[in-house]
Amino acid sequence: MARLLQAPPKFHPSEWDFANQMQRASTESQKCRSERTVAESQRLLDEIERTTQKTQSDVNKKIEQRQEEIKFWKQELDNKLEQIVNETEVLLTFKTRLEKSLESCQEPLIIAQNCLQNRQRRVGIDLVHDEVEQELVKEVELLQEVIALLGRTLEQTNEQIRLNRSAKYDLEMDLKDKFTALMIDDYCANLTNNTPNISYSDTAVKTEQSFVSPEDWVDFSNINVEKAAKQRSNSLALRALIDAILSQTASDLRRQHQAVTAAFTHRVKEVKDAKHKLETLLAMVLDEVASQEKNIAALKKAIADKEGPAKVAQSRLEARSHRPNVELCYDPVQHRLNREVQEITTNIQRQDTLAEAETALKGLSRRQLSLEEEIQVKENSLYIDEVLCMQMRESVCINNF
Repeated sequence: MARLLQAPPKFHPSEWDFANQMQRASTESQKCRSERTVAESQRLLDEIERTTQKTQSDVNKKIEQRQEEIKFWKQELDNKLEQIVNETEVLLTFKTRLEKSLESCQEPLIIAQNCLQNRQRRVGIDLVHDEVEQELVKEVELLQEVIALLGRTLEQTNEQIRLNRSAKYDLEMDLKDKFTALMIDDYCANLTNNTPNISYSDTAVKTEQSFVSPEDWVDFSNINVEKAAKQRSNSLALRALIDAILSQTASDLRRQHQAVTAAFTHRVKEVKDAKHKLETLLAMVLDEVASQEKNIAALKKAIADKEGPAKVAQSRLEARSHRPNVELCYDPVQHRLNREVQEITTNIQRQDTLAEAETALKGLSRRQLSLEEEIQVKENSLYIDEVLCMQMRESVCINNF
């Protein structure tokens, strides 16, 4: 207990001086370290401030550059979109021309087919595979080929319109995204350190895997632009092809229509000439029939006129055959009567010309009937060609669409 209450030990003055020196040295050392820390902190703060400002300035420039890139591609996309929209509208008018041209071919085809059917109603020798029929067959085949060609071209046009609209859709979607991206970057460009309502975001930083590379970004828009340019080029080529097809088909159809018309005109003239010749022959036959009928009547009258003299001569011979005895003499009277009877008999027998005349009349009657029938055949052919077919074809009009 006594030791616990013992006084603390005494230090030597030198120890006291040393302790004071150590306190001063330690304090000076700590002060120096603190000063260095303060200086390093200030340098670091200055460096961070400069770096932050430089980084923010660099980011602002990058944002500005990005805005310009987006505006450039947006302008490219806008130009291609306007071009493809205009081209599609023009191509739609060409589609309408094709449809009208295709529709206009239906009536001429029906008329040509009806002409062929009507001409099957020709009869007799007039049912001939003449130039008109050959040209009509050519016209039907040409119209069918033109309809098939226009149909294929119309399908190709519809497909090109679909491709144009597909390119237009891709451009519109790309433009929509570009517009949104430009709005966001405009917002980012306008942000400053003093902008109100800015805050931290835990989800702002994303991994690079979720981003598209700048090269892919450029390639995506470039592909859309090139696709639109390609489809526009294809559309221009197709329009030139449609123009050529419409012009050539109209020219071919018009030329064939003229050929058919010329063949009809020539054929009608031929049939009319043949009919006129037949009518001339018929008139000759009718005249000959009348002449032959008069001849037969004259022959019959001549035969009838010989009956009286024949009866008289034979009656005289019969009476003189009853002369008695020596009076039954072959005198000049008897001799002349015998000769008279023979002459009359011979003359009557020579009237076999009547049979020939009657045969000739029958032949003429048959020729008359044949000619009349043939004239009716020609009239039927003229009615079919000139009235039914040619008048029907007057409504055909080959237009350039």
